[in-house]
Amino acid sequence: MTTSTPATQLPADSGEWLHFGPDPRFEYPIDYAIRILGWSPDTQTVDFLGKWAPHAYCHFHRHLGATTSLVLEGEHHTVETVAGREVHQVRNPGDYARKAGGEAHMEFAGPRGSLVFFSMQAVDGHLFEVLGRAERVLAQTSLEEFVAGDLPR
Repeated sequence: MTTSTPATQLPADSGEWLHFGPDPRFEYPIDYAIRILGWSPDTQTVDFLGKWAPHAYCHFHRHLGATTSLVLEGEHHTVETVAGREVHQVRNPGDYARKAGGEAHMEFAGPRGSLVFFSMQAVDGHLFEVLGRAERVLAQTSLEEFVAGDLPR
């Protein structure tokens, strides 16, 4: 008989997390961490966890390639502009999404924080862009930089 630890306990309690905290360049509270689970330079993909503190955001950003996500814990919010309209989605544990990439969006946690699994595809070796006002690109992150933890702070 094989037993397994529930996914919500395994990643959150072990491994290395790369933390991102307050950033004076942004007007919203940044407090999240990522943990790389695995990656492939051949397929240009990375699987990782994102963990948000209650009511905290990650940087305004754009995924460049296809991204799959699954909410594991808490309440996770995404806000993006589609056809000139702001679309706010509230996602709960078990909510699965797959996006083609290219949309600028915000992500933030609800009152208990959130834990989300991501599988992301790089485009021309790059995973995402950190954005400022009017979607101005502040930084672009490659797959290798992301996996090495060499991210803009």
